[in-house]
Amino acid sequence: MRHVHVAVAVIADEDGRILLTRRHDHLHQGGLWEFPGGKVEEGETISQALKREIREELGIDVSAHFPLIRVKHDYSDKSVLLDVHRVTAFDGSPKGLEGQPLSWVMPEKLGAYPLPEADHPIVNAVNLPADYMITGPDPERPEEFLARLGRALGQGLRLVQLRAPGLTESAFRTLAQEALSLCRNSPGARLILNSDPRMVTELGADGVHLNSRRLMALDRRPLPEKYWVAASCHNLEELRQAERIGVDFVVLSPVCRTANHPGAEPLGWERFREWVEEIAVPVYALGGMTSELLDQARTHGAQGFAAIRGLWPVD
Repeated sequence: MRHVHVAVAVIADEDGRILLTRRHDHLHQGGLWEFPGGKVEEGETISQALKREIREELGIDVSAHFPLIRVKHDYSDKSVLLDVHRVTAFDGSPKGLEGQPLSWVMPEKLGAYPLPEADHPIVNAVNLPADYMITGPDPERPEEFLARLGRALGQGLRLVQLRAPGLTESAFRTLAQEALSLCRNSPGARLILNSDPRMVTELGADGVHLNSRRLMALDRRPLPEKYWVAASCHNLEELRQAERIGVDFVVLSPVCRTANHPGAEPLGWERFREWVEEIAVPVYALGGMTSELLDQARTHGAQGFAAIRGLWPVD
């Protein structure tokens, strides 16, 4: 089977719209829309290939970018490796220099376009933020807990996992309803429940976060596509199971030593990178994470970082 290495660019305009280009009908996957980019030539770095291809295809000069996701995908006739980077600065105005149609699309509308299969994980990566907050202690004191959540949302956090394993189902449901109300009053904020998936649909939350026990007990995705499905993973078996059932993103831990689990042996960044490259799903690094480690996490293949202590507001 032929193997093709591709540098792919996610380019946004000042309104946050993402640029798609349409493949010519006679090409592989012809007629489908895609994120722009092209083959990495022998001797080129990803950055060199990305800048060259985007200049040749669109007539713009990329000046800043960072890794977003790496996707391996096997088609019937070839295998592709997509090194996808988020472009944060460029000079010029994109034009279809090779006669390809262009379309600027809001991130939440990307799924409405017919895309190659290999591009589907990129859509999730584009729609996910760099930080994923897991709620911290104090759920037994709801007023204090919700006040902390409100401060986090006020600081700009937009993806929240409600986790409170010590609560009864009834108490968790009540807390989730209050937390959901706070998120609905913060534009763009999404609440993911670490609970039975049925509670997500009953309350109208944005998705479910599966612990590793729930993940390994499933044989299919537990919620329709309109909901986010996330999972906690600690090894390759769990990562592959998450990809097999079609989760949207995962959290892999512990990367570094953490006060929450002092006895757990950390993966370290190199093993984290090796495991992330085995699946085509956005991955958050968890365990000893703070915002100062974001660049390191991205360099090692992460979507970003997840944290309790590193994101949950303290007095």
